Amino acid sequence: MNVQSDTSFDDESTVRRTRPTTGYALSLVIAGPGIDAAQLVAAIADIGAEVRSSETVEGGLEALVACSGTAQQAEVLNVVEQLDGVDSVSSSDTTFDLHVDGKIVVSPRTALLGPDELAMAYTPGVGRVSTHIAEEPSAVWRFTGRSNAVAVLSNGTAVLGLGDIGPEAAMPVMEGKAVLFKQFAGVDAYPVCVDAPTVDDVVAVGAAIAPTFGGINLEDIKAPECFEIEERLQEMLDIPIFHDDQHGTAIVVVAALLNAAKVIGRPISELSVTIVGTGAAGVACAHLLAEIGIGDIIGVDSRGILNSSREGLHPSKQWFVDNGNKNDRSGGAREAIEGADVLIGLSGPGIIERDWVSSMADGAVVFALANPVPEIMPEFMPDNVAVVATGRSDYPNQINNVLAFPGVFRGLLDVRATNASMGVKRAAAEALAAMVTEPTAERVLPGAFEDGVADIVARSVSEQARHEGLAREIV
Repeated sequence: MNVQSDTSFDDESTVRRTRPTTGYALSLVIAGPGIDAAQLVAAIADIGAEVRSSETVEGGLEALVACSGTAQQAEVLNVVEQLDGVDSVSSSDTTFDLHVDGKIVVSPRTALLGPDELAMAYTPGVGRVSTHIAEEPSAVWRFTGRSNAVAVLSNGTAVLGLGDIGPEAAMPVMEGKAVLFKQFAGVDAYPVCVDAPTVDDVVAVGAAIAPTFGGINLEDIKAPECFEIEERLQEMLDIPIFHDDQHGTAIVVVAALLNAAKVIGRPISELSVTIVGTGAAGVACAHLLAEIGIGDIIGVDSRGILNSSREGLHPSKQWFVDNGNKNDRSGGAREAIEGADVLIGLSGPGIIERDWVSSMADGAVVFALANPVPEIMPEFMPDNVAVVATGRSDYPNQINNVLAFPGVFRGLLDVRATNASMGVKRAAAEALAAMVTEPTAERVLPGAFEDGVADIVARSVSEQARHEGLAREIV
């Protein structure tokens, strides 16, 4: 829930208050004589919000205030309006301000200074280039932007935690993804949000647009449809198809676990992992964990542990029965967690109880990745837990896909790769883990803004793609 803002429990609820974030920030212009900035900061802090910046201006004060949700935004306005010396307060939601007119633009790489450049960039000169590509199709990689272009393809059926909200509502998320591609790896990514509700529809769209792109990043497509879409597109096309909700998460989770295993002094092959939540991310995490030789994997869905008694399972869930749960354990999440070395939560807020975690092995590792409120909050972990990670930036060890997908695509594009294989994903995870040379309980991953993350991942991905014969010859 996003209605509270500090690290304590509300007196009338057992739901933890979330911390203030600029995702719910207010921009305030406060008019009035002699407004006391210190008083403003204190009054806002008293209700759990946070002044991130303030500046005295003619006739008053301007401030940026981080809140925990829309309810606290209203509370902030009410508090500020009652401060001594305040004549009026105007406000705007900075997140909506940032999105006005969208977050991306198309910018030309070459300047058209006059008729001479126009004749080369467009007709008649451009026709010569088109003719050359028609005669030598591989020339498209050199003489167009395809070699640095990625489609961010979504039908809006599983957007963040919002569900099936449609392609139009998915656009801000896909634009944000494009910004991250460019910011972290210099990749030109294009949001492609489509009215394509079925597997066949999305596959048809992906296949149709493929000649424009060097890769396709599938995004926010619901499970289990996302598995078939990715598989069919990869079989049809000679460019990498990468569902980030699956594989970006898996790469970062595996990187974090490789280092967490060092912290607790245990080999990967001896660790038993329970995954609560066997949707897109949970399935991909399981597959990549198996690739690195994890000891055992137990999957838990909304009906309980995936075991031999469960009939009619989708193939993505049957995998857990066929490749994990070696003792054929039954029950629910509580029973699956008991005795486990590692818990990976990819489900929902607050669903894991402290005493369940207490039943895990000593030196346990817990990745509680529901966002913004994890399955169990880090401050409520029992003493047997040695390493904790979440999906949040306000705790150590943030599992953030931005550590993976920019570098993965940078590496694939650099060698014009045809596939993002399991080996490529493993190479990305191992490169990411290796960036932390001396892991600790509070540092099993590099930070998202640390220099060189995408470059290091990209080099490892390119090398692995070449090794597997997935790279195109670049002439």
